[in-house]
Amino acid sequence: MTAEKQPNEHPINRRAVLKAMGAGAGAWTLLPWLSDEGVLAFAEIQQKGASPALKVLSAPQFATLDALVESIIPADDRSPGAREARVAEYIDLLLSEADEPSRQEWLLGLAAFDAEAGARFGAPFARLGGEQVEQLLSDLSRNEAAPQRPLETFFKATKDAAVRGYYTSEIGIHRELRYKGNRILPAFVGCLTEDGKDCPHCGQKAVS
Repeated sequence: MTAEKQPNEHPINRRAVLKAMGAGAGAWTLLPWLSDEGVLAFAEIQQKGASPALKVLSAPQFATLDALVESIIPADDRSPGAREARVAEYIDLLLSEADEPSRQEWLLGLAAFDAEAGARFGAPFARLGGEQVEQLLSDLSRNEAAPQRPLETFFKATKDAAVRGYYTSEIGIHRELRYKGNRILPAFVGCLTEDGKDCPHCGQKAVS
């Protein structure tokens, strides 16, 4: 069901935002890896678990990004999702180290997500329901191999940054990948799910 629009709730003009997004190069700028200082700052964010202390994003922009990356990497029965891994804050750190054109490009992308959500469903992206999010992201994913529109290209770049952030986090490394550090193994043990058992090594459950 389409949400009812409220007066002045969505001042962003979708056409204007998409036009601005498309004015640059055809491929979206991929953000670089964090510097050593950025990696330490991200580790501190995870350890402290405090409220976000944003460097670039405003609170509404952060809410949009946080909802988007959680939609890309949701929590499941194996491990927490992007929100608990603080992936949106990882991207905020990336943006703080990026050049000004790249920052503006990403801010336009976030504005476009809210504009698209408002045009379709009458609410900002962070306030969409699960079915609405699935519909919007499924539409954007159809041309993932060769994005045709600026919003599709931005979505693909955001997925790249989200995956990097997740697997840089303690949750992604240790609770998702089950990495236990460098150890000498007397023998390689394959995944026991091949024998119909739950595997204590990789955490996979046997297929019933």
